[in-house]
Amino acid sequence: MKSYKQTILNFSTAIVLALMAVPATGDETDEAIQNIILSQIEAFANDDKDGAWAFASDGIKLQSGSADIFYDMVKLSYGPVYQASSLEFRERIPHPGFQVQVVRLIGPDGKRWRAVYRMVMNEDQWRIGGVVLKQAPGTI
Repeated sequence: MKSYKQTILNFSTAIVLALMAVPATGDETDEAIQNIILSQIEAFANDDKDGAWAFASDGIKLQSGSADIFYDMVKLSYGPVYQASSLEFRERIPHPGFQVQVVRLIGPDGKRWRAVYRMVMNEDQWRIGGVVLKQAPGTI
């Protein structure tokens, strides 16, 4: 039978090994992704169509066709992103080939939203490859 001390030691060793197996998320990646999202939201706030378009992925640009069409689509379908009054970055979830960044935000009408950004690399720079919006509970 194992002693209490040995059990704790084995548990501690298991935790250390598990932590070593998990790749670091990287503060630089977090910062780069968050800066792209913030920059696009700032461009929307300043009615800067070309600025907002610059942060979209090549796939979004191909789908949209032009900065004007992209901008109008966001304005009509993504109002909480287009006119966010507050935002909070939550978890970032790495996936092979892309990253997911969860953002909580408050839209222009005061409602709370959860925005899930799909971030992709285009020419060694993070770009926004899509956003899924869902109304969130009353707390942020």
